[in-house]
Amino acid sequence: MAVIDEPRSVRKGDELDVAAVDHYLKQHIPGLAGSPELQQFPGGASNLTYLVRYANRELILRRPPAGKKAKGAHDMVREAKIMQALKPVYPYVPEVLALCQDETVMGCDFYVMQRLRGVIPRQDFPPEIALTSEKTRALCLSVIDKLVELHKVDIKAAGLESLGKGEGYVNRQISGWSERLRNAHTPDNKDFAEVIAWLEAKKPAGEVAITLIHNDYRFDNVVLDPDDLHVIGVLDWEMATLGDPLMDLGNTLAYWVQADDDPIFQMMRRQPTNAPGMLTRREVIDYYGEKTGWRVDNFDFYEVYGLFRLAGIAQQIWYRFFHQQTTNPAFAQFGPMVNYLEQRCMNLIRQSSL
Repeated sequence: MAVIDEPRSVRKGDELDVAAVDHYLKQHIPGLAGSPELQQFPGGASNLTYLVRYANRELILRRPPAGKKAKGAHDMVREAKIMQALKPVYPYVPEVLALCQDETVMGCDFYVMQRLRGVIPRQDFPPEIALTSEKTRALCLSVIDKLVELHKVDIKAAGLESLGKGEGYVNRQISGWSERLRNAHTPDNKDFAEVIAWLEAKKPAGEVAITLIHNDYRFDNVVLDPDDLHVIGVLDWEMATLGDPLMDLGNTLAYWVQADDDPIFQMMRRQPTNAPGMLTRREVIDYYGEKTGWRVDNFDFYEVYGLFRLAGIAQQIWYRFFHQQTTNPAFAQFGPMVNYLEQRCMNLIRQSSL
């Protein structure tokens, strides 16, 4: 059996009122026995994820971070309702068991879902997992298949037509991330002017389709069965919306560091996409096109967009670190990372046939 993804002690500053949580959960989830033990899953600079362990059941609690939050960010109610609507048509969504909008319980909205006990692939596979290149390839294809399956969900049947604006998604993303980058600019970093101009000039006239998109689909957001390593769950639905599925794939590939990438990109790797047997980015694109029927022969725009968006996310964090609004040492390399991503975008642009 492979190693199960396990929580750790609750980080200082992220403590919860265990008694209040226990009281609420026993009112809304029948059959919970004893007093709960609380632990926290590591990682994640966004929402906080806890394991609530009762004598007879394990639950997962998700809540926003403490402090001031941007409008629309960390919306627990939206995330939980997306999961509830999606569960009947996309079985890899964990079941939501309780949604609390009473801020007297914890001072914020939160929800509780089933725990999927399994392996979450992070930077490298756990040493207990010894995969042949053939099995690694099969796992990789399985993960891509789940993204394809998500993009094929019947939005109307799931009752998710109002989840996002849909049409005009490409324009909104390019203009939105351009503005965020400008607002978060620091004097030590590139302004992405050439990248933005290229994206504006080369953007498609419209979306290839309007589908449900995850917006943060990565290996560390899937859960694998501990015995045979097939996908049993997809996590982190906070940014899910209606949009262009090729842009969703572009976002995924921004994190896809393959074995022959340069040393700087290797240092940024956070998932085991460099393992023997993993598909290259080009192979992922071709496989996705084959499975969906959508044209992917001119994917340069979407690949540059994914890196551009990732740079925008990193630059917003770097802005806070640069101006000493956060002292988290993990963010110290985000400035150089942004400049590297700008150069990576420019290299793709120079090679593009668009």
